[in-house]
Amino acid sequence: MTAPAAQGTTGRMLERLLPAWRHRVSRASLRADLVAGLLGAVLVLPQGVAFATLAGLPPQYGIYAAVIPCIVAALFGSSWHVMSGPTNANSLALFAMLSPVAFAGSPEYINLALAVTIMVGLLQLAVGTLRLGTLANFISPSVLLGFTCGAATLIGLYALKDLFGLAVPTGTSAFGVVRFLLDNADGINWSAFTVAAITLAVTIAVKRVSRRLPFMLIGLLAGYGVALLLNAPGWSAGAHHVNVVGPIPSAIPPFGLPDISWRAIPDLLGVAAALTIVALGQSISIAKAVALRSGQHIDANREFIGQGLSNIAGGLFSAYISCGSLNRSMPNYEAGAQTPLASIFSALLLVVLVTASASLLAQIPLASIAAMLLLVAWGLFDFGRLRRIASLSRTEFAIAVSTFVAMLAIRLEMAVLLGTILSLVAYLYRTSRPAVRSLVPDADDPDRRFTPLDELHRPQPECPQLKLLRMEGAIYFGAVQYVTDRLHAARNAHPGQIHLLAMTKSMNFIDLAGAEMWESELSERRAAGGDLYFHRPRTQVLQTWDQTGFAPKLGEGHIFSTKRQALHTIIARLDPAGCAQCQARIFEECASRPGAAGYPAKPA
Repeated sequence: MTAPAAQGTTGRMLERLLPAWRHRVSRASLRADLVAGLLGAVLVLPQGVAFATLAGLPPQYGIYAAVIPCIVAALFGSSWHVMSGPTNANSLALFAMLSPVAFAGSPEYINLALAVTIMVGLLQLAVGTLRLGTLANFISPSVLLGFTCGAATLIGLYALKDLFGLAVPTGTSAFGVVRFLLDNADGINWSAFTVAAITLAVTIAVKRVSRRLPFMLIGLLAGYGVALLLNAPGWSAGAHHVNVVGPIPSAIPPFGLPDISWRAIPDLLGVAAALTIVALGQSISIAKAVALRSGQHIDANREFIGQGLSNIAGGLFSAYISCGSLNRSMPNYEAGAQTPLASIFSALLLVVLVTASASLLAQIPLASIAAMLLLVAWGLFDFGRLRRIASLSRTEFAIAVSTFVAMLAIRLEMAVLLGTILSLVAYLYRTSRPAVRSLVPDADDPDRRFTPLDELHRPQPECPQLKLLRMEGAIYFGAVQYVTDRLHAARNAHPGQIHLLAMTKSMNFIDLAGAEMWESELSERRAAGGDLYFHRPRTQVLQTWDQTGFAPKLGEGHIFSTKRQALHTIIARLDPAGCAQCQARIFEECASRPGAAGYPAKPA
């Protein structure tokens, strides 16, 4: 290989390895990503500690899960805005599956959690490498809308406990938080509510002044200042203390291989497979939900590869299972992030902030963070899009509402799965009823185009002996019964139309069941003394007919490339006696048939 050729090959390899979003990086984008990253670092502090506790792990493991996995997923994933890290669903799922095996928080439990994380990463990497990410294409926009609105509602409901300063028991459901709030209304911490209200007011005010300002960060700082005053000794006698983040463990993740027995790996495979489904379902749903707002194209396979590599690296750097976090991804987008550098900045700033100013960060009020999440939740709930879908399609609206309700009632990944199944069922129902439309040459059209009967301006007669039908859609096993019923209905309505010309240019697919249906139709037509003809069937259809043996049974002279050729051939084969008595004469070819003297042919 010559030197220029080798250099060209090396250049192409580097081009593939380097992230595509590097072209979006500019001085302005760096500034926006840095601000968004700082907000992401602040938001993950209390969440990481809380989620690690839910997972049965020491608090620092939640911080670790927001460092290395966040960086790796940003570098190798597809989304510009998704931030990876610990999530509520992953934490609860991990605890549910490992707590029967080892005591939560014990060294054995921690090693099992890290080993499972690496196995989940390997499975995710395999899914992306084998290009199985195309399965994500079956998550329809209506499902994503329901998912986003449901997630927004959950974020808002869970934020209420910190917004009102209530000590809600760990593990309480979203609606359990509302019930607890109603039952303990007299215990509301009005100091916390004041901090949240000021945080919201300042954030909204700054946002209205200029969206280019870091309005979320400024609002958070305002709440921080108010909380410091309210918590200061002697500042407000009798007022409740405003809860803060509290002591923060080290954010520098140690490296090491999980210490487990090789014999335990087969037993962990089932756990890893289940957790992989949970993590992938969350990640791709969140990535597509954010992309729906940002307009970005998501490569599902690359997203899965990025998530897989992030969990492999995370398990080696003391992080438990991570995936795209909606609580951080949406604020990241709303804060103006332009590239995945925001996620990288978030992870690096988290380490720097915790190392350099842990005591200051410990005073961040939970009420301010709750206010931020409530603002994000409000922005996520897309009322306008829901109204548009409701006006356009009742089916799609029902799918969106069902997914929304499922998000509130069952686990996140199961809600997405339910919505996807409903979308597929709706799609199968629609495709199982392909359009079978009767045609005639429109006498009111100068070009006498073949027009469906239901689109004519006035009733017009059909040929008494020849039926014209346009087939639109796929004739597969799920549609065969519907099409068969329509063909039988056409024969029963006009028993004399024993000949059928099927316009099949729009019949885009056919399977064995569809071929057998046409074979049955051919037999019935010929038994009645008629025949079956086709106009412009597609190549795939012709190949299937050849493979199933239908083409030889149909015989020569039954497939036509033009309508003129088809009518010229078929009308010559009609019963002359029937033509002699016909008064319709809808084709120009009728001029050459018996009895045409009294009926001049209509212009073609």
